[in-house]
Parts: sequence; C-alpha cells; structure tokens
Amino acid sequence: MSKTHTFHIPVMGIGFTIDTPLKVAHLGIDSVISLVDDILIEKLRKMYAKQYQLPYEEITEDVDDFRAKRITSYLNLVQDVVNDKIEQLKNTTAEKSTALKQYIDTLPDSSTIKKQFAALSWNKVNFSELKKALSNSLSMGSIDVNIMTKVDKENYKKKELLPTIYNDAHAALRGFAHSKLSSSLVLSAGMNPRLYSYIENFGDFYPDAKGNIKKKIILKVSDYRSALIQGKFLAKKGIWVSEYRIESGLNCGGHAFATDGYLIGPILEQFKINRTALAAETHELLVKVLEQKNYPIPAAPLPIKITAQGGVGTAEEHQFLIEQYGVDSVGWGSPFLLVPEATTVDDATLDKLAKAKEEDLYLSDISPLGVPFNNLKGNTKDAEKQKLIDKNRPGSACPKKFVALNKEFTEQGICTASRQYQHLKIKELEAKQLNKTDFDQELHKITEKSCTCVGLGTSALLKYDLGTKVEGEGVSVCPGPNMAYFSKKLSLKEIIGHIYGKSQNIVRQDRPNMFTKELQVYIDYIQDKITASKNGIAAKDKRYFGKFIGNLKEGIAYYQDLLNTTKNAFEDSKSIILNDLSLGLLSLQKLNLQVDLLEVKC
Repeated sequence: MSKTHTFHIPVMGIGFTIDTPLKVAHLGIDSVISLVDDILIEKLRKMYAKQYQLPYEEITEDVDDFRAKRITSYLNLVQDVVNDKIEQLKNTTAEKSTALKQYIDTLPDSSTIKKQFAALSWNKVNFSELKKALSNSLSMGSIDVNIMTKVDKENYKKKELLPTIYNDAHAALRGFAHSKLSSSLVLSAGMNPRLYSYIENFGDFYPDAKGNIKKKIILKVSDYRSALIQGKFLAKKGIWVSEYRIESGLNCGGHAFATDGYLIGPILEQFKINRTALAAETHELLVKVLEQKNYPIPAAPLPIKITAQGGVGTAEEHQFLIEQYGVDSVGWGSPFLLVPEATTVDDATLDKLAKAKEEDLYLSDISPLGVPFNNLKGNTKDAEKQKLIDKNRPGSACPKKFVALNKEFTEQGICTASRQYQHLKIKELEAKQLNKTDFDQELHKITEKSCTCVGLGTSALLKYDLGTKVEGEGVSVCPGPNMAYFSKKLSLKEIIGHIYGKSQNIVRQDRPNMFTKELQVYIDYIQDKITASKNGIAAKDKRYFGKFIGNLKEGIAYYQDLLNTTKNAFEDSKSIILNDLSLGLLSLQKLNLQVDLLEVKC
C-alpha cells in the first residue's frame, strides 16, 4: 500500500516522540520512538494501559532481561492501540465521523482518498459503502524505533559482567525484534559492528519468499561513503538496508555529526546518481549470504528508499527535495516540537521553544557522548547543572546511567556528566598546577557536560505528571537551528497544512533557505575550530581545514549551478539565495587566509 504522506516525524530526544505513533500513526504519519530509556518506557506503558483499559503487569528490574521485555511490551501496546484506532476509523458512523474527518483533512491534496471524499456531503454518506472503501484505502503510519548504536553500555548483575547481548543497545534491538511490529529500526550515530552482527539472530529482518521484510533497517547517515560502507557490511550478514535516511550534518536537531564540509545538496545528488548502483552492489553481497543461510533469495534488488531531513522549513523546500532528488519522504523534526498533538513537550519548555531566536540556539559540548549537541540556552537542565557547580558539587547523581561509557578511572563505565567522574577529573586537573586561565578553561570542559540521558526524557514525565523525584525537573531539549523561525504553538492541521503549502503565517518571512542556512552553520563551525587553533596547529589539522573549506566552496559552486539551470524552483527567493552563497564564498576566502597564517607545530 502506498504511503499516505510525503513527510515523516524523526526521533527527537529520548521522550519527545516516545508516544508520537499513538497520536499520529492512525492518521498515516510515520514517526520514530527512541529506545534509550526503558524506565520511561515502562512508566508510559503503565499510564497507557490504564488509559486504554489494557492489562498491565509491571516488569521490574528483578525480571530476567527486563530491558528487552519492557520495550517489547510497550511496542506491542502501541501497535494494539493504533490498530484499534484504525478499526474505529474503518467503522465510522454518522455520529462518530470526527476522527475520520480529521484523517482526511490532514491528507495532501494529491491523495486519492481525499479526492474521493471531497465531493461527498457527510449527511448523505452511505456508511456501509464507506467501510468497504476505507478497508482498502486506510494506511497506518509506520511505528518505527531508533537505537543510537554507540549507546550500548555494558551491564552487570551482582557485580558480574553480563554477556554482550545484555548491553543496552543489544537489549533494545532484541526488544524490537520480539515485538509484533512490522516497521523499521533506525540505526543512528555510526556503525557498531558487534550490534550490526547481532541483527543476524532474528528472522524478522530477513526477506520472505515474496521479498517482504517484516522488520526493516533504516540507516541514518550524513554522507554517501558512510552509507555504502554500512550497507555492504549489513548485506554481508544477509541484512538488507531498506532506507538510507540522509540528515544534514549540522543543520539538524539533537547530536550533530559534521561532515568534512560536504553539504546536503551535493550529498543528495550523489545518492540520486548512485541509487541504482548502491542497490545492485548490496544485492550481490546479500544474495550470497542468503543462499548460505537457506533464506529465500530475491530475484532482483529489493526496494531502497532515500529520505532526507535537517532544516527543512517550507513547502517549497519540501517539494524541491522530492522533485529534484527523488527522495521518498522528507523529515520534519524541530517544528513538530511545537505541536502538542504530535509530540510530548511540557508547557514551560514549549513556551521557551516558541520564543527561541537564532542566538538562543547553539551547537554545544554538553553531551556526555563527546559529540556536538544542539542546545537551547536557558533550558532548565543546564540551570540545574549550574546550581550544582555554584555549590562546588558539579556533576549529576547519574540516576539512569544510560551513557555510563567512560572507563578512564573505573573498570565499570561511568558517565562524564556524573559527579563521580567530574570529581575524579577535577582532582587530576588540580594536580597539573596550571595557571588560572588554563585551569578555568579545562575546568569548564569538565563541568560543561550535562545529564542529557535524564534531561531528554523529563519533559514527558512533567507533561503526564508521572513524578520526577529520581530524575529532578530539569529538561534538556535539542532543537535544530530551524526552530528560530517557528514562533508559536501549532495544531497538527496547521503544521501539515504548512508542509503541503496550504497554511499561512507559520514561518518567519526572513527565514533563510535551508541550503544557505546549512552553509552558514558549517562556516561558523569551522571558524570556531580555526579560532581555537590560533596558538598553533598540527600539519594534518591544517590540511584538514583546507580540505573542509574546499568542500564548502565546491558545495557553493554546486548550488550556484543548480539554481542557474533549474527552472521553477525558488523563483521568488533565487536572487537572495545566490547573494547568500556569494557572501558565503567571501567568508570562506577569509577563512583560507586565516588558515594560511596558522603556525604549524613541529
């Protein structure tokens, strides 16, 4: 069955899309649940079991394999509730047609179902005939899940290290694999060979005799090379990648994985050109392995979807990605944080997001994973962190330990945002006897880390009044730069209307084009790196800066050529975009001069 919509809602934080499928999947909208926090997941399962009058038996930490079982049970509940909502739509009566009207209202004008219903007068509908039509037409949005591959903490029982399959990401994968869902697993944050190999153990990830795969793999990537390497690795295990989800390296929310200056337009062009070759290369590897494992062998390469996300903010940009690059769906992330009908954001945080300007959104070093993290100034988790620093007790109590991965001081991993780690790190720093300026700089690097594995889930606890005694009330939030241009709470109808070009006054008129915004974010990023190297640099780093700037210049040339040769695209803003590209080129030329002046350390 064809997709209902041409957009999807990506995973956001840990808790912001934790129950999004329950809100929108029956409307045909794809969305993604984070599987990081099984403690939060169990609390939500209890809440929704009560709300929908479903049986509930608590899965405590005393239960063997509790993490995987919590995830399986929650995903099964979500599937059951969404199935029930779909059945209610199919069995709509004249008295209960509000939900069906909402479903139809959200559809794009190109939808066959919408065209069929446009001519109907609701008081003249034959609901018996309607039920037959809906049975063949209604399409459920995919209930997808996300695993950050590097968040794979080892676990212990009575101080004994458990086998690798009980690591956090492995257990999450198993929880999804054992669920009744027929959907996709989104793997993000790079390749984890051990985790990828574990996928081989579950039959739902292999194609059946008709080429259908019950549980598909989506790779979130920021460049073609990474996609090819990971796609081939999985194919050699007999696992097909059904979708490559290209995300802007920096013009996105959450953790930011910068490319070497490669911009999203040229990257999408590379996928467009190599799409068939990518399928053929991975198919050849897949077939050999499936034959060895005695699984059905597809006669031709299985379908591959290419999707894109990161900084998209207008219907024109949305449609351009579809038409120019042939993407199958466009991800809309940060703007949906302002849509209570779709995401779970507490009222105070939602208000902060709506008021956020460009200067309030920045790329930070607060993540314990050591990866740049998009952050909102003034968030309550950072305020909570600062209070502890002011009390001379920096660091979190680390109640959940999902990113307790550092083994610098201990045999068992600890989190770099924890009080334990920061205490040990500060003692080490004090022993160096640095001057005050250098000491303060290094101290800030230590204490800047924030307990995001708790903070990114707290919003859901506050929204549903589930108690924050253990976690505290501090909320971390991770919108992309695009959030600055959306300035009010939105209804689901409004945001979908905006995506399809029907709603007005949703986005600021001075918002830059997604391509030039990404360019500027990359220029700011490399400028900061160059500035930090003013006291000297290694020769390899100097070469890296030159390569990075060179790739950005090539990206500008690509966009200039694209805009000058493509008709009917960005006609009203083309001159502004071209001017922004020219200004970007001037900035890069100045950066080149700065790099040339950097002293190389021997």
